[in-house]
Amino acid sequence: TDATRGILTYLGYRVTAKTSSLEALALFRSQPDAFDLVITDQTMPEMTGVQLAGELLGIRPDLPIILCTGYSSKVDAGVAEDMGIRAFAMKPVGQDKLAEVIRQVLDEKTGSGPSE
Repeated sequence: TDATRGILTYLGYRVTAKTSSLEALALFRSQPDAFDLVITDQTMPEMTGVQLAGELLGIRPDLPIILCTGYSSKVDAGVAEDMGIRAFAMKPVGQDKLAEVIRQVLDEKTGSGPSE
C-alpha cells in the first residue's frame, strides 16, 4: 500500500512497489540483483505470495523474502521456512513490527546482526 511504501521510504529504504505479482516477477527477472529484499502478500491476483516466492527463489536462491498473510490455511511459518522464505508475518503488521522484521532479515543476510 501507499502507507507501507511511505513508512519504508521514511525509514531510508528504496522501495519498488507492484500491485501485480506478474509485473513484480517480470521486473525481478529483468534485474534480479537490484533487490535486497522482497515483501509479498500471500493473497494476490494471478499468483499467491508462496508461488511468487518460489519463482523468485528459483531465479535467486539467496533472496530474502518476507511473506505477509491475513489468514491462510495453506501456508504457515513452517511452510514458508521450508520454502526458503526468511520471515512470515501475520496481518495486520504494524509499522514497528514491519521495520523490526525487515531489519532482522537484512541483518541475517549480511551477517551484521547483534553479537551474542
